[in-house]
Amino acid sequence: MTTKHVWDTYAHDIKRFILSKTKDESIADDILQETFIKVHTKLQTLKNDDKLKPWLFSVARYTLMDYFKTKKNKVELNDFEVTDTLENHEHTEKDCLRGILVNLPKKYREPIFLSDIMGLKQKEVAKRLNLSLSTVKSQIQRGRKQIAQGFMDCCGYEMNNDGYLVGELKDKDDCKICN
Repeated sequence: MTTKHVWDTYAHDIKRFILSKTKDESIADDILQETFIKVHTKLQTLKNDDKLKPWLFSVARYTLMDYFKTKKNKVELNDFEVTDTLENHEHTEKDCLRGILVNLPKKYREPIFLSDIMGLKQKEVAKRLNLSLSTVKSQIQRGRKQIAQGFMDCCGYEMNNDGYLVGELKDKDDCKICN
């Protein structure tokens, strides 16, 4: 797969995402160009073409975060959630997870986001957040426990003897967090 093909296929969607965060056409164009420079240099490292689109949005998200860091603007990580354009009114575990993550304290949400959602190694998370590795490890573990507790509180899941969440998803009206 070539960078030109990726550009032709995804540049419009990526620009729309960037523009939704910057609200400025010229800044969005600059960030789009910077994003695709990164894509061009790292495209060969992508092992699974099925993960191309999520990877592109991750590169764009990090490029946006870098831009806002240099501008010294405060930006919450939850501002960078990518939503599908297709509306789905069916209640899913993702709805519950989204509600739980939004209510998770920032000191747990950021390491969880970078580690479990973005797939960074904990050492890299520590470096990005300017924290010690042991601090990041404990924040991720505590955050995961709070997420599990959130599923138990929100949808009535239970923890089985093996430490796995079990249960059935409640109707949205019965959920306490995602409703």
